[in-house]
Amino acid sequence: MTRVAAIDCGTNSIRLLVADVPATGAHTDLLRRMEVVRLGQGVDATGRLAPEAIERTRLVLAEYAAQARELGATDVRMVATSATRDAANRADFEEMVRATLGRLPDVVTGREEAELSFLGATGSVDAAAAAHGLQPPRPPYLVVDIGGGSTEFVLGDGGGVIAARSVDIGCVRLTERHLRDDPPAAEQVTLAERDIRAALADVVAEVPVDRAASLVGLAGSVTTVAALALELPAYDSEAIHGSRVPVGDVWQVSADLLAATRERRAASPVMHPGRVDVIGAGALILRVLMDEFGMPELAVSEHDILDGIALRLARAQA
Repeated sequence: MTRVAAIDCGTNSIRLLVADVPATGAHTDLLRRMEVVRLGQGVDATGRLAPEAIERTRLVLAEYAAQARELGATDVRMVATSATRDAANRADFEEMVRATLGRLPDVVTGREEAELSFLGATGSVDAAAAAHGLQPPRPPYLVVDIGGGSTEFVLGDGGGVIAARSVDIGCVRLTERHLRDDPPAAEQVTLAERDIRAALADVVAEVPVDRAASLVGLAGSVTTVAALALELPAYDSEAIHGSRVPVGDVWQVSADLLAATRERRAASPVMHPGRVDVIGAGALILRVLMDEFGMPELAVSEHDILDGIALRLARAQA
């Protein structure tokens, strides 16, 4: 058993997982945290990470580093994704991480981001389905990770990744680019849909999505949509992980979110405060991709790139 710490720094949030990972089988969480720091604030427009966004990230990262040490993690890996890849001042961010964490972040390619997401998401799909009394989703899986700046699409099965593509559509990016009103005007939603469909055409050019037998969705936009579709009285990871959501329910949740004011979205008992402003775009991405790819239902995973980072780190040491 190896105890490791994984940190995932995305466009919208930074997350920590400290886990005990066996040589094979499921890992055991010791600590799982998520804070919204909005590192990608303004990156789509300026091409640079804002100094205040880097500072917000530094404060949370310092807490995470201390907690990993206190819990006795033998190694830590921090992965940074879309916002950092895109930033002209990426070196400023990397130096902050080195000073705070004691090592540089791994600014991964879209391909590796996709592979880590697939590893994390599919490691527990059978057990999660069984916990709900459902049949496990059938491979090949199309794993979709909707982030703040980008969305990863990975087709794979028990043998690993078959094909993958990362595209620059994410809930923060599309909100800043198009969905500026509260609630967004119909023409703004139409423009966002146009961007999503154009990106999906790029995905289809590289990933044979028609081979997928199941759609597995992950990350905060997907799990929040699932929580709303399930009409949960509060956010409940166990109820969400392994659940199934029909495409019709995704349509309904997406329409409701895009028609709601910020105040109404914030009042939802399952809504994280950091997702209030961007959840409409995340739900729209999910709805459009299910339509475009003809997916009748979504299998929801609470495990994602963060779990993939921990698994790969621990098993590289074994």
